[in-house]
Amino acid sequence: MFQLIIHAGEAKSQIMVGESYLNLSKYLPSDQQVIVITDTNVLKYFGDFFRTWPVIEIGMGEKNKTLDTLAHIYRRLLEYHADRNTFIVAVGGGIVCDVAGFAASTYMRGVPFGFVSSTLLSQVDASVGGKNGVNFDGYKNMIGTFNQPQFVLCDTLMLQTLPDCEFVSGFAEIVKAAAIRDARLFDYLEQNVQKAVAHDPEVIRHLIIESIKIKVDVVKHDEHEQDERRILNFGHTFGHAIEVLTGVSHGEAVSIGMMIAVRWSVGECGFPQTQVDRLEQLLLKLGLPITTYAQPEDILRILLKDKKRENDAIHLVLLSEIGKAEIRKTTIENIIHLFKNYFKPIN
Repeated sequence: MFQLIIHAGEAKSQIMVGESYLNLSKYLPSDQQVIVITDTNVLKYFGDFFRTWPVIEIGMGEKNKTLDTLAHIYRRLLEYHADRNTFIVAVGGGIVCDVAGFAASTYMRGVPFGFVSSTLLSQVDASVGGKNGVNFDGYKNMIGTFNQPQFVLCDTLMLQTLPDCEFVSGFAEIVKAAAIRDARLFDYLEQNVQKAVAHDPEVIRHLIIESIKIKVDVVKHDEHEQDERRILNFGHTFGHAIEVLTGVSHGEAVSIGMMIAVRWSVGECGFPQTQVDRLEQLLLKLGLPITTYAQPEDILRILLKDKKRENDAIHLVLLSEIGKAEIRKTTIENIIHLFKNYFKPIN
């Protein structure tokens, strides 16, 4: 088992890669009520184990990342007589962790919580770093908190239950981590792409650990996304808009968003065209998309709702080389100009 610790103020978050979900009890308080929040799919495969504790079930998909879902969770917590001594365990992918983490952070002004991360995307990104939240009126992750789980348990064997499309979606966040911070990890992924797609356990474990290391290193210097943590949004500013407009998965949208960003990086940051081609080929070999039928004017309309917008500008994450990200504060007017020059949707 591999372990990492995130220190956030006086609190700490323990991340364990390779630990079995069957050992969950080892990390739970013995003197507190425990309640599990999970989704329909997790219960299908692992319900016999997690129903050891009271369970709050939520639906699957981005449409459930809402205030209505939070209200459902709060009502169920009240039915279970949950109080400030209750410990909440979220079991699932990014949506479950986001929603349950926010619910735990706000119920009775905050109760302790932990994650059992069951998807590749969640293990490498969504469950790590302390961001919790929900969407609101077309605004992605508009309502949320920064609050660290006490632990994140990443059982790689749980990934075997994922549909291929969901498993592949997680690779986008691994590529992102490598592209912004670690050229050697990017090389490793290129060299082992076939093994990664084939679920090779050693390759997957290495990719998860190295991706988490990158995120932990960034978060520990900027937990609340005031500066350096913005680089973790590489591909996300455009990706979130594409996700909202087209309904593709988060990973697929981020993949397209990264390609938009690197094409702009050529002119803005001197990013070599040969490196654009490398990224494109890697994403395609992983089974991820590189373009979209969403139209520029629609993407721009959604960008205006981006929570990271400051007045008439947005912080864009671009690349000067593989492994080195740059944050550029760009006006909406300049983004419109860039779209006309670099963005070509599917006809």
